[in-house]
Amino acid sequence: MKVSMVHLMPHRELPEDFTERYKSVWVTPPWHELVPDPQRISQYYNHSMDELIHAARSGYDAIGVNEHHQNAYGFMPNPNLIGTSLARETSDLDVGILQIGATLPNTQPAIRIAEEYALLDMVSGGRLIAGMPAGTSMDANQCMGIPPIEQRERYYEAHELILKAWQSKETFAFNGRYNQLPSVNIWPRPLQDPHPPVWIPGLGSLSTWKFAAKHNHNYCMLSFFGSQLGKKVMDGFWHFVDEEGLDRNPYRAGFAQMVCVADTDAQAEKLFSKHIRYFFDKCMHVPLPWWGLPGHLDHASLANGIRSGSAIRQMEIMANFKNFTYADFVDKDIVIAGSPATVADKLVGAVKDLRVGNLMVLQHIGSMPHELTKDSISLFCQDVLPKLRDIWDDEGWVNHWWPAKLRGPRAV
Repeated sequence: MKVSMVHLMPHRELPEDFTERYKSVWVTPPWHELVPDPQRISQYYNHSMDELIHAARSGYDAIGVNEHHQNAYGFMPNPNLIGTSLARETSDLDVGILQIGATLPNTQPAIRIAEEYALLDMVSGGRLIAGMPAGTSMDANQCMGIPPIEQRERYYEAHELILKAWQSKETFAFNGRYNQLPSVNIWPRPLQDPHPPVWIPGLGSLSTWKFAAKHNHNYCMLSFFGSQLGKKVMDGFWHFVDEEGLDRNPYRAGFAQMVCVADTDAQAEKLFSKHIRYFFDKCMHVPLPWWGLPGHLDHASLANGIRSGSAIRQMEIMANFKNFTYADFVDKDIVIAGSPATVADKLVGAVKDLRVGNLMVLQHIGSMPHELTKDSISLFCQDVLPKLRDIWDDEGWVNHWWPAKLRGPRAV
């Protein structure tokens, strides 16, 4: 079992009346009104990186970042800048650098991602896990101006270009619809041969499952709906895997889960409740139609989401977040929070139910302060992580979607 800590790097001090005064946390929030002291944002970035480095030194198998634009939910416009710093700071550790990651359609030409990921793999000594997301509708369509109907086509083309650039031994021309390059001959190439493992993040799209399976990539579900709703999506994924005649290797799948750990269940509620409330009230404050403008989701995925009921259920939950209590979030496993024993019991059950060999844990949530985040990380690594390690060992699977040099037990 491989367990990674992923960080969103949000604005930690949005005003109390944020949702009344502003339409959205994404696309439109005014910087000069919401950031009266830019030094605070500088501090957030450095606190976030320190929290990830603390996670790496405490026992996590990988640390991860992602890409978003024009928002206070997670303001990392280039995760590879952060990832390179993290790689250098953890050069003495057997820790993966998980880029969840650079968004393919947003980068033009996409060869830039091939170059930056290759550089990151070199700096890390072959520890890169190369996430290739298609991106949110807010980022790609509203911030970057990509027509929704083009987004997935751009994604497929960018993926083809990147994989070919990493592996081709000859200089080649690439004449795609969106990328026209007379000479592709990237320097450097990845250290991992033939290339770093590729992870495809998604929210449950049928087309994303098919794409990950076709190319033998890892499919990782990024969700803020928790393991209970996630089970319906992951059951669908494993049914699809069976239909395609692929093996049920749990390491071909990953899942993201919010986790908070304190000494007791009561203390967890006292320490984390307001920060969870902050995240779902403010960091998820986006008009529902913006999550998927017409054309953002292809027909097959849209139809599957409606038939299965998962898409409607997700929208219902998102629309109702502001009415949830702390108990609602915890009882529905949207956030797994409590004592180490409670968290370990719930996570072990979730991992087995979802059949995932790669767990991505978000331990910084919303407005959580720096020291509280580090305390939660320390408790998790000390008392929860050891109980997750050997979940799939007795089945004898190999994690082909992890850097080869890091596939053994983590040396802490």
